[in-house]
Amino acid sequence: MFGDMMGMMGKLKETQKKVEETKKRLDTVLIDENSTNNLLKVTITANRKISGITIDNKLLEDKEQLEDYLILTLNKAIEKATKIQESELAAVAKEGMPNIPGLDSFMK
Repeated sequence: MFGDMMGMMGKLKETQKKVEETKKRLDTVLIDENSTNNLLKVTITANRKISGITIDNKLLEDKEQLEDYLILTLNKAIEKATKIQESELAAVAKEGMPNIPGLDSFMK
């Protein structure tokens, strides 16, 4: 029993390391999101850090329109990044979880 516990602890530490490696890798995964009229482009990482914004000069003439496009486009990009991040981290965590009876049905 004690050996099983030590094995599980080792597996959990290994999983934690893989999660951290995945988080670092997600810093390199870039997501581009464009406004509906392609006058604004936002680039963020899968860890939801903005890495670039490109604004067409036409949008600089209308502050309110620019603000609206920024909000909409950033929110869409963040939503995509969140889905990617959650999916990647869940896959790593599930792979590394020790086989605990009944845990599968609890996690659903």
